[in-house]
Amino acid sequence: MNMSTGAATAAVTSLIFRYAELVDAGDFDGVGELFADASFISSGGSFHGGEAVEEMLRDTVIRYEDGTPRTHHVTTNLTVDVHEEAGTATARSYVTVFQAVPGLSLQPVAAGRYSDRFERRDGSWRFVERQVRIHLVGDVSYHLRSARSP
Repeated sequence: MNMSTGAATAAVTSLIFRYAELVDAGDFDGVGELFADASFISSGGSFHGGEAVEEMLRDTVIRYEDGTPRTHHVTTNLTVDVHEEAGTATARSYVTVFQAVPGLSLQPVAAGRYSDRFERRDGSWRFVERQVRIHLVGDVSYHLRSARSP
């Protein structure tokens, strides 16, 4: 791995981990900035651009009095492939979402995979696309509005 590939890998890794930090902080505006010119694809649909991603999060994720969803996204098994000459990168990782709220002790509520694409634009790495595939689902009734009873 040459020095620029190492720097690119670090930058892409930072974006992946930044997403988890922002979601767990309830900073959906910040997540929107990460996806300003990108697509977010999940079982809930495909959303393009920061405003669409922010709106999707506001509409689906429950935030509590402290402004957070009371979650902890743990991203593991990360593999990053950088194509330096093309200015592109891909990444694959696992995600496990933990949550604890009054009435729900700390537990995993979802687990799955992220498949990400990135591009270097004006010297900075940016998300192009994130595909979320959740394979295991626990009690998400305290996390997602759609899981709540009417």
